[in-house]
Amino acid sequence: MTDVRTMSLDDIAARIDAVAAEADDVLRARATERADELLRLGEGILETWLAARDETPTDREVEGFRLLALHRQGARGTPSFNACRETCRELVYYHNLIRLDPTHPDTARRLRLAAMVTRHLALFIGGKLEVAGLGEFCCSARPLRQREAGAEAV
Repeated sequence: MTDVRTMSLDDIAARIDAVAAEADDVLRARATERADELLRLGEGILETWLAARDETPTDREVEGFRLLALHRQGARGTPSFNACRETCRELVYYHNLIRLDPTHPDTARRLRLAAMVTRHLALFIGGKLEVAGLGEFCCSARPLRQREAGAEAV
């Protein structure tokens, strides 16, 4: 079991990539374990955001999920953070879908989609940590791309 509270965003991203790269038969055999892990990784991502704001991450749940409570906590005072609300809800959706029927023929595909969603959350939070105001227009990374383009021009 992975202790996400001690992982950096880079470590979390590497773990997400490792899950997504697993063979279909491995994903199907460990479906519920992987779904739970991706949800915990999502929580770890949001904990990173809260720690950067000197906040203690909540242990509460919203609609039965700590991830949603962490999102709610992280959005207080930062309206642009709401851009990742649907990403969090989509991760919960895939978690529930996999947990409800781990033997479904699409389980491996669903786990890879859940990994992509979790990765998206990590990219959003990483961007928010780098650039104040990122997320004003969904999860646009335009400020990041402009900075990279400027660095290449030098």
